[in-house]
Amino acid sequence: MPTPRETILTALRARLSALPATALRGEVLPERVPSDGLLILRDGEPGEPEVTLSPLRYHYQHRAEIEAVVQGTDRDAAFDTLTASIGLAIAADRTLGGLCDWVEAEAPRPVDLPIEGAASLKAAVISVVLHYSTADPLA
Repeated sequence: MPTPRETILTALRARLSALPATALRGEVLPERVPSDGLLILRDGEPGEPEVTLSPLRYHYQHRAEIEAVVQGTDRDAAFDTLTASIGLAIAADRTLGGLCDWVEAEAPRPVDLPIEGAASLKAAVISVVLHYSTADPLA
């Protein structure tokens, strides 16, 4: 049986998979970026939990990361469309079907990356904070 952390990350990837861009999890950047863009979900860092007693609960603000990448001649518009679609997908269900207390994305910090012999990439890492609680940090 998967842990709450794994269940939440799987649900977030499923939410990203519904977007036109290709959504991967934990993969390296492929040689070619699909025309609709590429999203790579990184598991991130759960951080130090707040702990409450009676009943014992660990309250996390887990910081996952989404690498958003576009390539082509109209990178700025494509990147804007891609990041807006991520925001809409998260806003549509901020609890991921009741798995989280709250999900929120932070603003991207885009960079342009030149590629020798090809169109430049526009990319950003978007932090997504997953607020959830569990009875055991390892289960």
